[in-house]
Amino acid sequence: MSRPLLITDCDEVLLHMVTHFGAWLDEAHDIEFSPAGGDFSRSMRRRLDGSYVSRTEMWPLLGGFFDTEMHRQTLVPHAREALAAIGDYADIVVLTNLEDHRQPHRVAQLDAFGIRHRVVTNQGGKGVPVARLLDEYGPSAAVFVDDLAHHHQSVAEEAPGVWRIHMISEPSLAPIVPPAEHAHVRIDDWVAAERWITEKLG
Repeated sequence: MSRPLLITDCDEVLLHMVTHFGAWLDEAHDIEFSPAGGDFSRSMRRRLDGSYVSRTEMWPLLGGFFDTEMHRQTLVPHAREALAAIGDYADIVVLTNLEDHRQPHRVAQLDAFGIRHRVVTNQGGKGVPVARLLDEYGPSAAVFVDDLAHHHQSVAEEAPGVWRIHMISEPSLAPIVPPAEHAHVRIDDWVAAERWITEKLG
């Protein structure tokens, strides 16, 4: 019988990103960053004139962070230990929404934290790549973990048999973001998440 499969996001699930992105915007661009429930398009304001950074301008800033500042990111508590335990009985894939040329950098970044699993980069909704991974691995059961509600909706539509955990590990965001409608459960820490995953996959 095939091993079960865990498919997990990276930013704000395995590694903290938002606070470090905000610090860099402040230092390098004189932009104040106040996450508004995860909507970055209304979260960045120029100190010079108080104007908001547009959605069009937002993407190059995010790209710039991942090009030069990934070393700032820090490990989410208990993520490494949870993956190590789950990896004893399940396959693990990190499905991260980065442009494909950044895949080797994400692999190296996670490796430095002792997280050594396959990394798949993606752009857009995660339902289709999750369905592809199911076809490839043929797992006995699968769990998907992500911080963004629209990815849970995408997976629910394309791979409805996958168990879905909505996780936001960033303490400044978790209290203001409601649970994703299309996730089975909301769990914001890896100690509890590991127990839930083991119940579904173990």
